[in-house]
Formats: sequence, C-alpha cells, structure tokens
Amino acid sequence: MASRPVQKETSSRPHFLQFNNLACETAGGKVIFATDEWFAPARNLLKRDPPEFIASAFTEYGKWMDGWETRRKRIAGHDWCIIQLGVPGIIHGFDVDTSFFTGNYAPYTSIQAACLDQMPSFTLEGDRTGMAASPSQFEAVAQLYSDSWEELVPMIKLNPGYSESCHNYLNVTYPHRVTHIRLNIYPDGGIARLKVYGIGKTDWSTVSSQDLVDLVALVNGGVCVGYSDAHFGHPRNMIGLGRADNMGDGWETARRLDRPKVLKVNEKGILQVRGCEWAILRLGHPGIISKIEVDTNHFKGNFPDSCKIEACSLTPDEENNFIHNQWRSDKPPKWRILLSPQKIKAAVHSRTNCVSMVEKDSAGVMCYQVRPSVQL
Repeated sequence: MASRPVQKETSSRPHFLQFNNLACETAGGKVIFATDEWFAPARNLLKRDPPEFIASAFTEYGKWMDGWETRRKRIAGHDWCIIQLGVPGIIHGFDVDTSFFTGNYAPYTSIQAACLDQMPSFTLEGDRTGMAASPSQFEAVAQLYSDSWEELVPMIKLNPGYSESCHNYLNVTYPHRVTHIRLNIYPDGGIARLKVYGIGKTDWSTVSSQDLVDLVALVNGGVCVGYSDAHFGHPRNMIGLGRADNMGDGWETARRLDRPKVLKVNEKGILQVRGCEWAILRLGHPGIISKIEVDTNHFKGNFPDSCKIEACSLTPDEENNFIHNQWRSDKPPKWRILLSPQKIKAAVHSRTNCVSMVEKDSAGVMCYQVRPSVQL
C-alpha cells in the first residue's frame, strides 16, 4: 500500500459520495419531463462539470443560471421533473446542489423513485429555456402515475447556494433497483445540480457464463471502495461509460513528494520509487478474470510509469470493516497478483498504442475486489 496518508473524509461529506453518479449525463442520464423551464432547463441538473456563475449573462427570459430554474409560480401546484437514470441501480444518497442559487433557490424538495419495466417513449429535446410542459406532455407523463411512486426523501428544507451551504446531502436506505426518479421542488425556484449516488444493478440471470463481460464497469455494478489519492481525478472515472473525453475523465493523483531527487530504474526499466498509488474496485459480480485492459488515453506527459493489479474475495462484512478503517488493518486482505508490475505506455494518436491488453491463463482467478496500483 502507499505510504501517503489517506485523505480523511470530513463529517460533512457522507460515505455514499464514493459511489457512482447514476444520473450524470455522461452515464446516459436524461430529463424526460419538466413542468417548467423558464429561466434555465432541467437538463442542466445532470451536467458533469461543476456549476458556474456569470454575473453579466442574461437571456431574453431573464438571468442565465447554470441549473434548473422555474418561473415564479402564479398558478396552483408546484414544479417537478422526471429523470431517467443512465445506469439503473441501488441508490444510496443524493446531492441536491443549489450552487449560486441564493435568492432564487427552491425552498423545499422531495424525491420519489420507481423501477419501470418499459422505458417511456417521450423525452425532452433541444434548449427548452423559456418553455413549460404542454398539455399533451402532461397527458403523456400522467400515464406513469409518478405522484404515487415510492418516496425516497420526504419533503425537506433546502439550504441556499452559498459555498458553505450549497450541498444538500441526503442519505437513502432503499434496497430496490431504480430506473427513474421524480424530483419535486416546492413551490418553485432553482437547483444547480442533482447527483444520484449508487451502484448499478444488472440482471445477471440474462448473462451467459460464457460471455466476456467487463465485471468492473459502472453499468455492471462496479464501484470504487477505496483509494490513496484522487487529487486531479477520482478512480471511479476509470470504470465509466466508453473512453474518456479528456484527462479530467480519468484517475490522476498528485505528484508524490517523497520521490528520489534522481530517479533510477531496475532491470525491467521500471522506476524505483517509494510506495505507490492505489485504488480498490469492487466488481459488479464475482467472476473469472481472463483479460485486463489499462487505457492511458489523453495522459501523455503524466501517465503512470508502471501498473500492478491484484485481486481478492471479501465478504460484505469484511469489506465494510476495511472501508471503515480506510483499508488500514493488521490483517489486510489476501491479495493475489493478477498482473505483475508492467511498464505503461503514454497516450498517443493511435487508439491502440495507449491500451494495454493482458490475457491471463485459461484458469483465471475468481475474485470480487481488484486493486490496481501505479508508480508515478
């Protein structure tokens, strides 16, 4: 394990933030209905990038805001929208982010959820600033009976969008698969971002045991459960959908300050440095590992020197204990080496040169957790 101290989470940052954002636009999340989008469209809720504020930015409908903002209501009722998760799964918590919404944030919210057998055929397209739901859209969404969906978060008061209060963290205990959520705001107002933290849930009964499956992928229930450093990018980015858009869509750590002033290599050309950086990923399902892909796409002047991958099998209780102790223990997991230390290539223009594919022997290794570690 690395000698770098693991950064401690503060009491204001709940444990569920380690999980994946199942509703993010990059995971395929989308808003399929919104009662009103006068000042800012609901699709902004699902942006990956943090919200921003531009004091001089206005539209023909009023102040431009980086979030979802409805008009001041002059009719009965309240505003709400329906979000289709990009990755259906088990939800552990929400971050209702009101960043920059100070005098115009939604005062109260509640959240409902459902697991729909069939995906709704309707959706919202284009820039809907200045628009509201039409009678035909209300008629279509009524067929979902969303007002009777399971309540995950009862009506609660939200905090304004100042830096010290904008993140409204909401814990959830709901052990059932969710495909859609209904975000209610009372009576109107704005929210910058909604993050839905959880673990993807796949119906493994439909997957043949002979299929080659990415067991650690976000869509298959993979999740990061520990890491040494995530200064520039969280290790959960490694298991997202498709290839990374840029370096910010990968795992990048800070440069270690305990490196030798003059670097040396061993007979294999691997740098000889103290410690390493590591991340621990739980697979979506136990399986036999036969192939490993390490992709350094976009990392050119800052790719890792080498990589090692280990595996183990833990019970839920064992894993919870290790997470609680930040993977420090007198009796660490019994890791088995899947991939011995290997030099890593930089990202280049060719799509194949920055991907290392390693094939294991046919017997493979049955595991539930994997630990990639890199030397920088």
